[in-house]
Amino acid sequence: MTTKAKEYAVRVVSSEEDAVETWLSLGAQASLQAVLEAPDSPELFCHTLAGVVAWQQRNETSVAQAVLSPNAAPCWVAALLALGARVAFRQEQQEEQLADFLKRAEPHRRQLAAVRLRLRVAERVWGEAHVSRTPDDRPIVAVVAAVDVTDGVVRQACLALTGVWHEQARLADAAELMAGGMLDEDHIQRVALAVKREVKPYDDFLGSAEYRRAMASVLTRRALGDCQRGMNRL
Repeated sequence: MTTKAKEYAVRVVSSEEDAVETWLSLGAQASLQAVLEAPDSPELFCHTLAGVVAWQQRNETSVAQAVLSPNAAPCWVAALLALGARVAFRQEQQEEQLADFLKRAEPHRRQLAAVRLRLRVAERVWGEAHVSRTPDDRPIVAVVAAVDVTDGVVRQACLALTGVWHEQARLADAAELMAGGMLDEDHIQRVALAVKREVKPYDDFLGSAEYRRAMASVLTRRALGDCQRGMNRL
C-alpha cells in the first residue's frame, strides 16, 4: 500500500509491542464517513458521529481536520480521548497520546499521519451524554466516559468533555477519583462534583458559563450512569 493510500485507510493493525493486541488505525486523510462505515469502528464512534455530524460534513472532513479544528466534530474527538487514542506523525517514529498532543500550543506544526486506538479492551464500558437546543443542533456541552473494570473494581476511567474549556475537547482529571473504587452512586456523585469544580467554561450565545458548569456535572452523572448500566451487561 502506498503512503498516500495509507493516509486514506481505516484499518486494523497489530501492536508492535504485543502481537495479540489489535489497533484501529485511522489515516489522517480518511473521511469521518469512512471512519463511521469501517466494520471495526467502536460503537462509540457511531454514537458521536451519526446524527451529530451531518452526512455531507462527514464526507468532507478528514480525521486530521477533525482533530485540529475546534468545531468540526468535538464529540468524536472527545470519544477518541476517552478511548486513549494515540497520534502518529509523518517522518517520525514516535507516537504520543492524543491528549498530550492537543495540549501543545501549536500542534498544527506537526503533520499527522494517523490516529490509533486499541480495540476490544476487556471489560470496558462507555457512556455519553449531551445537551443541545434541539435534537438536530450540535451539543452545547457533552461528556464521554470510558471505564475499564475488573471484578467490579475500576482499573481506569477517562472522562472527556466538550463545551466547558477553550479546547474543543479535554480529559477531566476528576476521573482519577474512580480508580480502585466501585462504579457506584457515591463515586459517581463525587466525580460529578469534582468535574463541576474543575471545568473552566465560557459565556456565549448558546449558554452562560454557569449553565455550562452545571451541565458538566449533570452530564457526567448521566454518562457514568450509562457505564454503570453497561457493567450489568458484561
